[in-house]
Amino acid sequence: MEERLSQYLGEVARFEPTSSAELEEFRIRFLGRKGILKDLYAVLKEVPVDRKKEVGSDLNRLKSSVESVLEKYKDRFSEAVQGSSEMDYTRPGAGLTPGSRHPLSIVRKEILDIFLRIGFTVEEGPEIEDDWHVFSGLNFPPEHPARDMQDTFFIQGREGMLLRTHTSSVQVRAMETNSPPIRIVMPGRVFRNEAVSARSHCAFHQIEGLYIDEGVSFADLKQTLLYFTKEFFGKARIRMRPSYFPFTEPSAEVDVYWGLETEVDYRITKGTGWLEILGCGMVDPQVLQDSGIDPLKYSGFAFGMGIERIALLRYQMGDLRLFFENDLRMLRQFTGAETT
Repeated sequence: MEERLSQYLGEVARFEPTSSAELEEFRIRFLGRKGILKDLYAVLKEVPVDRKKEVGSDLNRLKSSVESVLEKYKDRFSEAVQGSSEMDYTRPGAGLTPGSRHPLSIVRKEILDIFLRIGFTVEEGPEIEDDWHVFSGLNFPPEHPARDMQDTFFIQGREGMLLRTHTSSVQVRAMETNSPPIRIVMPGRVFRNEAVSARSHCAFHQIEGLYIDEGVSFADLKQTLLYFTKEFFGKARIRMRPSYFPFTEPSAEVDVYWGLETEVDYRITKGTGWLEILGCGMVDPQVLQDSGIDPLKYSGFAFGMGIERIALLRYQMGDLRLFFENDLRMLRQFTGAETT
């Protein structure tokens, strides 16, 4: 045993490989599953007790020597490869798969760009809000069902604080801090205590608009929304149906005429050719007054739409949950879309 160890120690000390392949062969010979060191450790238990400590020490020294040689020449061969003149540094690198903007981001930017072209500016606000800016300042009476826990996420331990249920809260903040004329669009994420399904989600995105000035009329509202539908959908026909919102009076739902040219058109419009795209109305005078704006001098309109709903229509998708699953098979379809 001692003779074999002495022989192997001398062999390791003299070893000078000339290639990485020779070094690998050396490693396998000594450290492999059927290598020399494994056999020697197996034989160690047969060594007499009075010699076992000395032989074990030599055996560990052999193992350390082998590992030192491997480490020394591994670095040397690695440096040789990096400095080799055979390396062609002009070769192209590995291809990278280009990323893409999320479809919701694409639609959000396109909608904002349309309104920016006609003088609107972008305004944003906090997602955690107080009752005044989400409800009271928008003419929601205390008994309104939207205040119920079934619809709203309230912040535990913070009285009167909640996750905003609409971006209309930004309207109140803008009216409190700015004097007319006010012409803004307000994109953002909102939250409602709803079950997640193909048509609803507990967190989604909205874009709202607000225009306040002297002499603003319902006709201005209609022409603004007609311009939007022409630019975004390429459709020049809309209709406005009476509706109700606490902060606008009169209020309306807006439909765009999608047409009935294909089977898909029949399906998404339920055979009518019309699609509901947003809600709107003239700002209630009480809302103006509560925000410090004289309703006898100024008037205004507001509108709001869900970005997910618009994106579903744009891309003919049937399930809102696709926007939140980060499925690369879906997202790769938007590679090459507008990224600026």
